[in-house]
Amino acid sequence: MPLAAQSRGARIQVRTRCIDAVRVSGLWHITLQDLATGRIHHCRARALVNAAGPWAQRFIEQNLQAQSPRRIKLIKGSHFVTPKLYEGEQAYILQNEDQRIVFVIPYNGDFTLVGTTDKAYDGDPSKVEMDGEEEQYLLNVVNQHFKRQIGSDDILWRYSGVRPLCDDESDSPSAMTRDYTLETQADENGKAPLLSVFGGKITTYRRLAEAALLALKPHFPTLGSPWTRTATLPGGDIGEQTFTQWLQALQQQYAWLPQPLLQRLANAYGTRVHELLQGCSGVDDLGTDFGAGLTQREVEFLLREEWARSADDILWRRSKLGLYFNAGQRAQLDSFVQTRLSDAIPAAHVAPAPSTTSAKEPLRRAC
Repeated sequence: MPLAAQSRGARIQVRTRCIDAVRVSGLWHITLQDLATGRIHHCRARALVNAAGPWAQRFIEQNLQAQSPRRIKLIKGSHFVTPKLYEGEQAYILQNEDQRIVFVIPYNGDFTLVGTTDKAYDGDPSKVEMDGEEEQYLLNVVNQHFKRQIGSDDILWRYSGVRPLCDDESDSPSAMTRDYTLETQADENGKAPLLSVFGGKITTYRRLAEAALLALKPHFPTLGSPWTRTATLPGGDIGEQTFTQWLQALQQQYAWLPQPLLQRLANAYGTRVHELLQGCSGVDDLGTDFGAGLTQREVEFLLREEWARSADDILWRRSKLGLYFNAGQRAQLDSFVQTRLSDAIPAAHVAPAPSTTSAKEPLRRAC
């Protein structure tokens, strides 16, 4: 993940597009564009990894002007969130008549998440959204299994993503393999390899990453052996104690902090919560509360440490608090974010805020 990579020396450049890349004398010469300013800059690399997900095939064909060794089929998966449908922390797996399953999962304590669908998609991955057929499909499955019946008016948030699956010419989207395929192509001298990742799922990202590095090892003979299988992710270094034991100690250390807020911060940041709360000894030290316990201290932490560049980044892609915010609160938060960015980040690196997503609108993203 980016945080772990950065801690080991990687340079993370968000909202930056690779315009093109060409091989010159055994090296990749890469042209990058800052999407905030349009500024162009260049770099060189001994290897290039194409992990562009739904854009992997297009990147090879359009940006590199080469033939892609694999074809990608985009499969749309849509979800919606409703007020909590049942008590308890249990999740349900619903078997539908078409042999597909639908998950019903507790979400953020006050809500229920329902998903997902499987539908071929031919459009722009960045503009994917749930359609009426998918919404009705999920509503029907839930209503066939639960006593409490729900409809469109109960849906608080809809969101969709696309799965970039290898096109294996299966008859249905559900039958297509979810496995990943790695393709490595080098120049005529065996240098400047291009490693492309086709397919795969976020749930297997550690294994995929290890396999990708092993595929590059012939080009980097001094590369070490795989080690990330048991590595602790940032914030997960709680030692031999259980999470419950660690949380109890945390509650004693930050007794001044409201327990629901501390619980959320602990779940979100793990041991990184100490960095977030460094120097604080009371609630007033957290600064402005923008709503739902999202404070100035946390917002500034996300801007500084997790590359947030808009209110949507914070509400939907980091804290998951978007469902608790109204339009006025979102506007106040976004104004604060943009002011902080213009004060703290050179103009060439300030990213524009995308349009705010309302709780009743779909969050558009590719995943």
